[in-house]
Amino acid sequence: MLDPVIQPSPTASTDRFSAILVGAEAISGEACDAIALAGGRLLSRMDWPQAAGEIGREAARAVLVVEAQGVSDTMLADTLPRIDAVATALDLQLVVALDATSIDVVTAAALGRNVHLLCSPTMAERVAALAVAAEALDAEPIQDTWREGEAARLQRLNEEVARIADVLARLTRREGMNPVGTVEAVADRTNAFVHEPAAGADIDAAEVRRAIRARRLRDSFFGPGLFEDPAWDMLLDLFAAELERTQVSVSSLCIAAAVAPTTALRWIGKMTDAGLFERQPDPFDRRRAFMALTDRGIQGMRAYVASVQRAGLHIA
Repeated sequence: MLDPVIQPSPTASTDRFSAILVGAEAISGEACDAIALAGGRLLSRMDWPQAAGEIGREAARAVLVVEAQGVSDTMLADTLPRIDAVATALDLQLVVALDATSIDVVTAAALGRNVHLLCSPTMAERVAALAVAAEALDAEPIQDTWREGEAARLQRLNEEVARIADVLARLTRREGMNPVGTVEAVADRTNAFVHEPAAGADIDAAEVRRAIRARRLRDSFFGPGLFEDPAWDMLLDLFAAELERTQVSVSSLCIAAAVAPTTALRWIGKMTDAGLFERQPDPFDRRRAFMALTDRGIQGMRAYVASVQRAGLHIA
């Protein structure tokens, strides 16, 4: 049970969006609390085996909240692709809470613009993701907001943002987290960067790997979390893999990003949407997918390296 101090304000709207929850009742209590804190209304709850068939029966557009933590890889591989397909067909926003060990099997089934992946999330991360998903869904609350003037609509939006910010601040204090911007908060991650250069790599790949190692060395002297740049770290890692003709799993790319898995997954989604990353299914294992640079990403990296070399500089 949540402390009363972080319960939604009685004056706040509790129907900002509707949510459909997939997950066993015994482990989805935290998701229910997060939906309430984000100003949502739980429309229905369903277990994994029936989820794919039941979601389509709901008439309302909703945020689809999927509790994948503690779910077997077999169940995820069998059911999540169908859930994702239904969500895509109905244009639903998908918020998935998963374990770090399930990154590959989850991303093989669900990864895209409408998917928000949370790896072992805190309550604050859940509420924030639901708020973003609700905004993207553009779900109309029960009140007739279309009748309001623009000024009134903006005022309501500002009040909602302020309310969610207040909830997140209280949750942060409750969970013992430092405010955003401090070293410890930025350094919140579960995986250390570990990546050995491939044997026999050509000179270009070796140069990229040296740049990656040099970037990680900074943390040894100044402390972790001060130089996070996951988009560029992942670009370098995928470019090196392209030169070495090796494949990179999603979980491996998250490690290369040198940030918390949830942050890495969010950046993978952004880089995919930007047309720089692409997902490639593993033809031998449907529970895994690889990430690679698109043609645009490869051309961009080759042009960058060529420019660096012409200028007599090193890859940064």
